[in-house]
Amino acid sequence: MSGYWDPHIERMPARDLHTLQEDRLKSTVRYVYDHSTFYRQRFAEAGVEPGDIKTLEDVVRLPFTRKVDLRNTYPTGMFCLPKDWIVRYHVSSGTTGKPTVVGYTKGDVDMWTESLARAMTSLNLGRDDVVQVGYGYGLFTGGLGLHYGAERIGAAVLPTSTGNTERQIELMQDLGSTAIACTPSYFLHVMEVADRMGISIRDDTSLKVGIFGAEPWSNETRQRIEEGTGIKAYDIYGTSEISGPLFTECSHQNGIHVWADMFLIEIVDPKTGEQVEDGETGELVVTTLNKWALPLIRYRIGDLTVKDSEPCSCGRTHPRIMRILGRTDDMLIIRGINVFPSQVESVLMRIPEVGDHWQITVEREGPLDVMSVAVELTESGFSDKIGDLMSLSKRISKELKGVLNVVAKVELVEPGTIPRSMGKAQRVIDKRKV
Repeated sequence: MSGYWDPHIERMPARDLHTLQEDRLKSTVRYVYDHSTFYRQRFAEAGVEPGDIKTLEDVVRLPFTRKVDLRNTYPTGMFCLPKDWIVRYHVSSGTTGKPTVVGYTKGDVDMWTESLARAMTSLNLGRDDVVQVGYGYGLFTGGLGLHYGAERIGAAVLPTSTGNTERQIELMQDLGSTAIACTPSYFLHVMEVADRMGISIRDDTSLKVGIFGAEPWSNETRQRIEEGTGIKAYDIYGTSEISGPLFTECSHQNGIHVWADMFLIEIVDPKTGEQVEDGETGELVVTTLNKWALPLIRYRIGDLTVKDSEPCSCGRTHPRIMRILGRTDDMLIIRGINVFPSQVESVLMRIPEVGDHWQITVEREGPLDVMSVAVELTESGFSDKIGDLMSLSKRISKELKGVLNVVAKVELVEPGTIPRSMGKAQRVIDKRKV
C-alpha cells in the first residue's frame, strides 16, 4: 500500500473534490480577469466573463491557451503579478522559436513542492531514502523540482545533474542512492556504463526506485529496465509551463495521479477541441487552480493521453492520466499514416537482440516519404554472419509494419554506434524539414 503525504486531500470524496475544484476554478477565472490584460482580452474575444463560470462544465466556454501565446508575450506579458512578487524564473530552451518564461511566487514554489511530496510519498519514498537527481539543473525545471520535492519529504538529495556517468555510478554506490530521477534514455545509458564497469545495479547498489520522464517511453522499456536492474520504474509527468515535473504514478503503476485540488484537466480532440470521454485518447488540457504568477486557462499541452476518473486501487480519488502516447507535434505522417516514435520503441523493446538505443530518419525520395530505423544490437545479438543479420532485419521490419502499417528500412548497427544523450534522446531526424 502506498503511503500518503496528505491523506485528507489525496483521499477526498469525489463530491467534495468536485466542489473544491469548482470553487477554485471560479476564483482563478476571476483572478486572471482582474490581473491579466492578456486574459481580459481573450475572454472578451470569446464573449465570456467571470460571472458566466458557475460550474466545472462551464470551463468549455473559456478560450484555450497555447505555447505560442507565451512566446508572443515574451518575456513576462502573461504574468499576473509584478516583479517584486517573483522569487524564481525558469526558461524553456526555445528550440522552435522564442523561449517561454515561467515565473514563480513563493506560493507557486510551495505548491510545486507539495505536488511532488505527495507524488514521491506515493512511491513509498521518505526520510530513509537518498534521491539521486539526474535531471538538469538551471533553467530547465526538472532538477530543482525533484530536488525540492525530495527535501520536503525528508529524503537526502544527491544532485548529480546530467553527465559524468561513471562518477554518478560511483556515488550511487558510495552514498547509497535508493532512488534515481532522470530521463529513461539516460538511465539506459547508466545501465550500459555500469555493465562496462563490472557493476551490477541489482547487486552492487541500494537502488530500488527510478523516476523517469521528460520524454515519452513505453511499457516495454519499463519492463526492460525493471528486469535488467531489479528496481521499480515509475513515470513522472509535468511541463515547464505548468511548473515542471509534478505528478507520478503511485506504487500500483496504473496511471499518473493529477492533483485535482491544484489542476483541472480535460482531454480534447486535437482537431476539434471538443472534450472526449474517459478512456478515449486525446490532447491533454490543463487549467491551473492555485498558481499566482502565471496561472493558465485551458492550456493545450500537446501531449496525447487517456484520462481515468475512477479512484485508484491505492485509495486516491484524484484523476489519473495514462502513459503519454506522444505529442501532437511529434507525430510523423508517413505516406498519409500517423506514426509515433513510442510505437517504434514498443516494438523494438520486445525483441531480445535489440539494444536500448535506436533512431528514426525520415526523408523524401522523389514524391515519396521513406522511413528508416537504425537499430543498435546487443553484444549477444550482433553477429558477423550476414545471413543472420539479414534475417533479423527482415523480422524487425515485419514486426514494425504489423504495428505501424508502414514499411520501414531497418539498419542494424553495432553496440555503441548511436550517439548517447545526457538528457532527452534525439529519436527522430526528419530531413524533410531541412
